[in-house]
Amino acid sequence: MSMTILIAPSGFKESLSAKTVAARIEAGVKRALPSARILKAPMADGGEGFTRALVEATGGTVHPVRVTGPVGEPVDAFFGMMGGQDRPTAVVEMAAAAGLRHVPRDRRDPTRTTSYGVGELVRAALDHGATRILLGCGDSGVNDGGAGMAEALGVRFLDGDGNRVLPGGGGLAELAHIDVGGRDPRLARVRIDAAVNWHNLLTGPKGVARVFGPQKGATPAQVDLLSGAMETYAALIETTTGVRVADAPGAGASGGIGAAVMGLLGGVLHPRYDLVMQYLDLDALIDEADLVITAEGSLDGQTPYGKVPVEVARRAKLRGLPVIALAGTIGKGAASNFAHGIDAFASIVKRPCSLDEAIEKADKFLVRAAEDATRMILVGLMLAEGPQVTDRRFRRPRLARQQTGATVVPFPRALPREIPVAG
Repeated sequence: MSMTILIAPSGFKESLSAKTVAARIEAGVKRALPSARILKAPMADGGEGFTRALVEATGGTVHPVRVTGPVGEPVDAFFGMMGGQDRPTAVVEMAAAAGLRHVPRDRRDPTRTTSYGVGELVRAALDHGATRILLGCGDSGVNDGGAGMAEALGVRFLDGDGNRVLPGGGGLAELAHIDVGGRDPRLARVRIDAAVNWHNLLTGPKGVARVFGPQKGATPAQVDLLSGAMETYAALIETTTGVRVADAPGAGASGGIGAAVMGLLGGVLHPRYDLVMQYLDLDALIDEADLVITAEGSLDGQTPYGKVPVEVARRAKLRGLPVIALAGTIGKGAASNFAHGIDAFASIVKRPCSLDEAIEKADKFLVRAAEDATRMILVGLMLAEGPQVTDRRFRRPRLARQQTGATVVPFPRALPREIPVAG
């Protein structure tokens, strides 16, 4: 059977990179269909893997840096320098310095975690001579509005007595004045383009604290505190710089880092795929494919709002291709993804297990899930085409009357809505 399958997944947070996810899905597909031609496009959405994806795409370099982590302890991070650009261009992935994976589960308190290390990465890129910075926003473990990042670049955040407010989103509840007089002067000469989730807002009922605070460990009381702090912060940014961030699209990205980029550093926010797809030519690979398999850690009602699987599905549907999504967990509202181009989805977890075990064995679970999904597709083809199945492994005695000679089975553009996965 001749089939070209494009594998275009996101990474699994705190577990597997997008590159590893693609490799494990490929291994599973090949178990079921060794003849398949596989195309791989590990996707970057601004979160983990953003730097390496763009560096690899342009033949650039990665530079290690030790910075302040989100809980105030040193972490090993990095930034990239892209190749083939007309000006020195750095790639900074905020998750490398302030990602959720750097916050131990027993210390997940977004009222205290800080993005200070992200500013240190920007500073390191400036020291390296960058005159343009691509900042990837995603997979954050903070909710400080990017104040920590801005502070590392010379901005001061003061309370009513003129004292520095405490690090973290909770400290911003005491904010009374923002002093930009000491901001790094090099920022005036560098272009910062941030790849953000355009749906993420800083304040209001759908603000970053209320939507994502609980995922980062915030209690209901802390969510209220952070939400109020973001409103105070937004008002003072507008008073200080004249930039309105309270309801700006993307300002709530990565715990509000988008607000600091546009309001305090003079950067520009972009819908993340508009920026990323300039360097990752996904559309050309889709043109060659018969089927697309995508993946992410959790598929739920939030997936249509800027997550990789739906962006991949949207582009695949422009060319009439069927799309399957594999996920670590299937959450509330997952069925809404059917309206956004995903034709079928399945969880990679086949039996009850702890979160720690699921993370530890995610690579093995992915291989098996990809194999099972592929076998289900082949069964569907057998049912759809009757005896005209050319893969010799699927010929059964009851199909002995099939015609001789090779026949290529056209891949159907419509798939079953959900793939039942064998246990």
